[in-house]
Amino acid sequence: MGTVRYRVLGMAVCLAFITYLDRVCIAVTAPDIMRDLGLTKLQMSFVFSAFTVAYGLFEIPSGWWGDKVGTRRVLMRIVVWWSTFTMATAAAFSYGSLLVIRFLFGMGEAGAWPNVAKTFSRWFPVSERGTAQGIFFMGAHFGGGVTPFIVVALTSWLGWRAVFPIFGAIGFLWAAVWYWWFRDDPAEHPSVHELELLHIRDGRASVARTGHAGMWNSSILFLCLMYFTQTYGFYFFITWLPTYLEKQKGLAATQLSLMIGLPMLLSMIADLTGGITTDRMTKRFGLRIGRSAVGGVSLFAAGIFVITGAYLSNPLLSGLLIAMAGASANFLLGAAWGACVDIAGDRAGVVSAFMNTAGQVGGAISPIAFALLTEGKTDWSAPLYLTGVLYILGAACWFGIRPERSHVPG
Repeated sequence: MGTVRYRVLGMAVCLAFITYLDRVCIAVTAPDIMRDLGLTKLQMSFVFSAFTVAYGLFEIPSGWWGDKVGTRRVLMRIVVWWSTFTMATAAAFSYGSLLVIRFLFGMGEAGAWPNVAKTFSRWFPVSERGTAQGIFFMGAHFGGGVTPFIVVALTSWLGWRAVFPIFGAIGFLWAAVWYWWFRDDPAEHPSVHELELLHIRDGRASVARTGHAGMWNSSILFLCLMYFTQTYGFYFFITWLPTYLEKQKGLAATQLSLMIGLPMLLSMIADLTGGITTDRMTKRFGLRIGRSAVGGVSLFAAGIFVITGAYLSNPLLSGLLIAMAGASANFLLGAAWGACVDIAGDRAGVVSAFMNTAGQVGGAISPIAFALLTEGKTDWSAPLYLTGVLYILGAACWFGIRPERSHVPG
């Protein structure tokens, strides 16, 4: 039947890996950056959030742009832009310069994932989208999981400033291959077999949406609220988790290296199994159970795990439960992004951008809230308890998400 769509997925997975290579890098190098530039913990929190604020502000315009002109050109532009400012991070000489560079980095990366969702809406039938999204996020979290080891090795050899140009150069290579090989419409790709094209078109036709997708209905609102809580928690894992495990739980250096990457490595399993689960549940029980039940149970379990992990005094058990919380929260990603496409159809880029923008608001608040809630305190558990409560509230939001209903005029 043909496998070109799987090669499209492979390119998307490489993109996901590179995004997390660049994002997690700064969290691992943060102690060196803070020392060299004389930054406080709160100032470093604002550096983390500068990326997230810009990412959120430009997410919707970039998603709309992908819907309008196609993801081939838009994703190429996105990767070239963010790779440029990944490299520029090495040139930061002060708090202000680092803030500006990371803001511009976030501006450039905005829209990457909504445009991937848009790509999947064109290249995959509905029965395969959850799995495709899960594999995509698996690539991202693999990047997040191995980045600490790569960065520590490179930093000890070359220093933190040399790491960013190396990582930035990888993005330029991806952008060149993507623009040369990819096509927005499977029918335009010379390698797509007729049977594969029919398979894709038939799977899309069963849930096709036309006209103006229902961007302002209650399902989209609850998706946004849910994703706010999911991403709020996620940004703790890629910003302050190393510091929390070292200062609060007292992990030794060898244990710390493992525990920093463990949430991402466990998330790889969760991404794949979550994507497969949402597709299989959808086939058997329909979109309501396949998307909403999977998403709700995932976030509820994440809330219980993170609260329990923060409460326990055993450092290794605590770290393990916190890592399981991160993986559980990521188990829903196939369901969440699949639900966006189910509801939005041809407007998948902009609708998923709305959801991801809401998530970035949570992501921008998260590191700052952590710094403020722990300022001057010896017990750093409060931010994790708050994260757990938000996860549970996010689980409740899935009751209001109805991907099985058509939200557009007929």
